[in-house]
Amino acid sequence: MFASIEVFSRFSKRITNSYSITRYSTGIFHNAPCESEQQPNAHKATSQTFGQPTTSTHPHLLKDGEITPGVQRNEFKSRRNRLMEKICKSGQQAVNQLVVIPSASKVYMSDRIPYVFRQNTDFLYLTGCQEPDSILLLILNGEKYSSVLFMRPKDSHAELWDGPRTGVLAASTLFDIDQVLPVTEFDQFMASLLSQHKKSLIWYDQGEIIQQDLHEKIIQRRKSSSIQGFNCPKPLIHQVRAIKSQAEINLMRKSCEIASEAISKTMDISKPGMSEHELFATVDYECRMRGAEFLAYPPVVAGGRNANTIHYISNNQIIQGREMVLMDAGCEYHGYTSDITRTWPIDGSFTDYQRVLYEIVLEIQKILINKLAEMPSLDMVYHDMCSLLGSKLQGEGLIPKNLSGNELLQAAYSYCPHHVSHYLGMDVHDTSRISRSIRVQPGMIVTVEPGIYVNPVNQFAPREFKNMGIRIEDDILIQESGPVNLSKKCPKEIEEIEALARHNQTR
Repeated sequence: MFASIEVFSRFSKRITNSYSITRYSTGIFHNAPCESEQQPNAHKATSQTFGQPTTSTHPHLLKDGEITPGVQRNEFKSRRNRLMEKICKSGQQAVNQLVVIPSASKVYMSDRIPYVFRQNTDFLYLTGCQEPDSILLLILNGEKYSSVLFMRPKDSHAELWDGPRTGVLAASTLFDIDQVLPVTEFDQFMASLLSQHKKSLIWYDQGEIIQQDLHEKIIQRRKSSSIQGFNCPKPLIHQVRAIKSQAEINLMRKSCEIASEAISKTMDISKPGMSEHELFATVDYECRMRGAEFLAYPPVVAGGRNANTIHYISNNQIIQGREMVLMDAGCEYHGYTSDITRTWPIDGSFTDYQRVLYEIVLEIQKILINKLAEMPSLDMVYHDMCSLLGSKLQGEGLIPKNLSGNELLQAAYSYCPHHVSHYLGMDVHDTSRISRSIRVQPGMIVTVEPGIYVNPVNQFAPREFKNMGIRIEDDILIQESGPVNLSKKCPKEIEEIEALARHNQTR
């Protein structure tokens, strides 16, 4: 574990948890709250309000010691430690390195009408803070580092309209951060740091602008100082995020269970003549009623030929008898997502041609899940899918038997033009900076989602199969002992699906 850094020549110290916490105390920040002004038990006071649920305000959601449901305070500190260890070992020559991670800001759909707020997951992963317009600054000097969190101060007028803020005083104890300052003082704080450490290296993602004002300030600060340059911290953050802790696995398992049950219920109530929108509403309702905050993404609810559009989200067509429904849906449960796809016959029985394609997809998916025990890369799994799909489709007359090698793989690709797997976690397409060419490791969670889409212009497909679209997707935890299907409660065997989908046919 890293110790805290002695940032400035004038500072005050106190010993907490056997290591030194230093405070910035130059004249610029003479109004900043000192450690002695913090109230360690302030978050237990009934009169105190916060910008997010706490153990005192929401005991039904959080247990003692948790910052977010299911995740203890010390885990967030451990995450920051692991990130700073990676930065320390990254080979950069600068003695002083600054890591800037902004929170998300509110986004508005129209005048004063906000979208549901969703935190920047890198920021949330490292802090547990769910408030907008905040900034995490990690200061590394040699092998010592400290953490500073910049937050909006308490504001009774703003809180009247938008709800409570945690404020600066309570945040240090709540989030177990070395120092907390008003967000308005970030620029001056950086200026003071850079004046004392003129050849600093800043870790900041300038390719993805999350807070426009912050971005402009950092760019301007670079122009007016001797900063060595910018490094993007995202690849290193994602290396830490890619391996899930036990607490994260528990949350992911629950997210998958909720989505599995919600999709099963949606199958149960489906029948010909229903609209895709009704099924959308059902899976949304069932997820929320089981504890999910909201759906993880706009779901695909594609009846019939609509399933040939991979990301079909219009969800506004009537589903006719003898058509299949492809539903790709997942939920977000306390910051962790699920991503499941099931395909079923709206009237409760697969036709012979539908059954042929469904059995191919299901068999391939089972083979690919079992192959994860060998710790392959996701690209290797994708290559295996294309090979298996080409062979199976040749056997059923959907690809000419004279094709082989790359021609056969290209023909298979025409039936499944998407990758077969991605990482899953706080984001649906999680840890995007982790290549799919590396081998999976224990603690990773990935999807396995082969599909067959028979576009009407497909040059190989017999007429009887055209306009069909089938995908089966499960969420798989990688373990040394073998892969674990977190979404196994969602039926996918033909007999189970048909029995479930028949329930509502006579109601």
